[in-house]
Amino acid sequence: MDAQELIARRIARELREGMLVNLGIGIPTLVANYLPAGMNVHFQSENGLIGTGAVPDPGMAQPRLTDAGGKPVSALPGACAFDSAMSFALIRGGHLDMTVLGGLQVDQRGRLANWTIPGKMVPGMGGAMDLVTGARRVIVAMQHTAKGKSKIVRECSLPLTSARIVDLVVTDMAVIDFANGRARLLETAPGVSVAEVVAATEAELEIPADVPEMQL
Repeated sequence: MDAQELIARRIARELREGMLVNLGIGIPTLVANYLPAGMNVHFQSENGLIGTGAVPDPGMAQPRLTDAGGKPVSALPGACAFDSAMSFALIRGGHLDMTVLGGLQVDQRGRLANWTIPGKMVPGMGGAMDLVTGARRVIVAMQHTAKGKSKIVRECSLPLTSARIVDLVVTDMAVIDFANGRARLLETAPGVSVAEVVAATEAELEIPADVPEMQL
């Protein structure tokens, strides 16, 4: 499987029955494709939809049904649509059990930078700041490196999304948490050694005595 599928499959294992979960733009939208059989999870898109399903097959997209990034989504039976005011009231009111977001950088204390790169045009800051602050659990889905450079860094050089620490980072190489205020390696991807993760990571990692391989 490719890196994006691996990340999405691993994050899907964090889902629990009855959760209200926001899926961000990019890799996070793929998580809905790997919902465990028989599990009922309510996926929310911040542009105003609860009940999103898997990404539609080619030719089956409904032009008026999109995620926050404008990409086609499907809607499950019982789905509901509403305006941005209601959507952000859910987010800011602490009603989301979990959000899954993409990331540009995460530092070794667990702070996320994902909303802008200085000097590049962006259409707006989006909902990332609200999501990181308001969701009960924050998971970051991203590639471990970009252009040969680690995205798990000592200090973020890009503008921070929030002062809040994220709960979990899932990459194509590893699962990392920040429970003690430090980056801790929890799992390695299939076929990836602890030494390879350490070599690809700028941040200092706490390495437990036993680091299992991801279960997908």
